[in-house]
Amino acid sequence: MISIVQKENPVLRGIAKDVPLSDISKPKIKEIVKKMRQALVEQGDGVAIAAPQIGAPYRIFVVSRRLFAIKDGIENEEELELEMQAGKKKGKEKYSDMVFINPEILKISKKRKYMPEGCLSVRWLYGKVSRAEKARVRAYDETGKLFEMGGSGLLAQVFQHETDHLNGVLFVDTAIDIEDLPPEKVKTVKVKK
Repeated sequence: MISIVQKENPVLRGIAKDVPLSDISKPKIKEIVKKMRQALVEQGDGVAIAAPQIGAPYRIFVVSRRLFAIKDGIENEEELELEMQAGKKKGKEKYSDMVFINPEILKISKKRKYMPEGCLSVRWLYGKVSRAEKARVRAYDETGKLFEMGGSGLLAQVFQHETDHLNGVLFVDTAIDIEDLPPEKVKTVKVKK
């Protein structure tokens, strides 16, 4: 099981280091990405994770395939697994994790909204954070290819939340209406689209 670093750990308050482009394909970075993916699989409620959350001070975050499935209305692992199998039979994988190395937010919308938020490194606190409704990011993928991606709603929120992690910021630094909601208090948490 991959250990998720919690809010008291100083690695979460540091500025993460850029990954040299020549290192993207090296075993060290591949292993970090592998552990990040595994951590997301193990944490059933996570939709993204930043490298500092597993103790690696690098500018990397991974967005789980789970987030893209949620945006399509798939809200449980069994349904997602069925969709994945159907996609493989058709020769394409519709849902996969996305890796963002050295991400940079290029643009955010002026329109902001308070959005419910939690964090794998701030267990089991939840609050509302003012986030731009749209965001555009440029990053390198795990093969070293530069790409840009825009998103709105939950995806834009994830871009901002994970970039905050890379800059030593936790959502509780700016959140309002913070509540402690351990699993025994919440049977199911539905993500609003």
